[in-house]
Amino acid sequence: MAKIRVGMIRCDLHAIYYANIIQRHDPLVLRELQFGKGGYFYFYTEYLEQEKFVIPRVAGFEVTKLWDKNRAAAEEMSAIYNGKPKVCDSLDEVSDDVDLVFIADCDEDGHDHLEFATPGLKKRVPTFVDKPLAYEVKDARAIVRLAKRYDTPVMSLSILRALPHVSRFRTRFKEIGPVEFGITKGGNATTMASHIHAISLAQHLFGAGVEAVEAMGQTPLAYVHLDYGGKPNRPAAGVVLNCAVGGTPHCAMYASAYSSHGVIHSPALGDFEFPYGCVEILKRIKKMVHTGKPQAPYEEMLEGIAIATAARLALKEKRRVYLKEV
Repeated sequence: MAKIRVGMIRCDLHAIYYANIIQRHDPLVLRELQFGKGGYFYFYTEYLEQEKFVIPRVAGFEVTKLWDKNRAAAEEMSAIYNGKPKVCDSLDEVSDDVDLVFIADCDEDGHDHLEFATPGLKKRVPTFVDKPLAYEVKDARAIVRLAKRYDTPVMSLSILRALPHVSRFRTRFKEIGPVEFGITKGGNATTMASHIHAISLAQHLFGAGVEAVEAMGQTPLAYVHLDYGGKPNRPAAGVVLNCAVGGTPHCAMYASAYSSHGVIHSPALGDFEFPYGCVEILKRIKKMVHTGKPQAPYEEMLEGIAIATAARLALKEKRRVYLKEV
């Protein structure tokens, strides 16, 4: 295929983050739209050259269709990209005559992702589900079952799971030897959209394979302990997700790793860095479309949702919850 034709569902700030990298657009229009300003500020940082794009582009895509429950949002987004993407009248239409369905999600909780992913998967269109894959494990499993039933790849990744800056920080673990305990800081205490970032950051740094969780705080994922059950090459004392940390500059998250030999702390991982995570994810999406295979294991995608589901149950019932329970 000359270019991967993209049908994009939900026209929010994350949709703009990804579309900016693959689609030629008018930066001055982007700058003027209220919901597009964040997409301008972090992509155009040469303030003496206001139309200089500073993030690497990923070629080989074209956004051809847009759909949002709020049609005005889709029409505004189309204007950013010179009116080239068609604004669809229905959810079903956005997956017709495209090579990729892209479900964007900046601030929502994933409760509607099964609904959004179903039409495209049934038409055998490879699908990317922005984080989270779903709100509950049962919906996440249903999405994966659809993908397998129709032999069509689906992939869901948080920017924090693919961010190169996180990978570079992880290479520093050798400075302190085997990591015995980890902490992530940030992600706010109230929204699943943020919780999945904290979970994904922990997966990226410390690995998958969580067996059980415990939780405390005034909100379901304010503070969560991840227990790997003594697995080799995982922190023996687990990892703590600190989401109830108040405000952070430019949505920044942080991480720390501890061992018997020392500690290392990450730099800020925030909005100035996040576009590079989008670049990496788009590269993986391109490979998924061309190979017909997801570029991340389904088990890890499902584990992220299981951690959140188990943590909500752990807080409600005031006990340790094993992921196998959910």
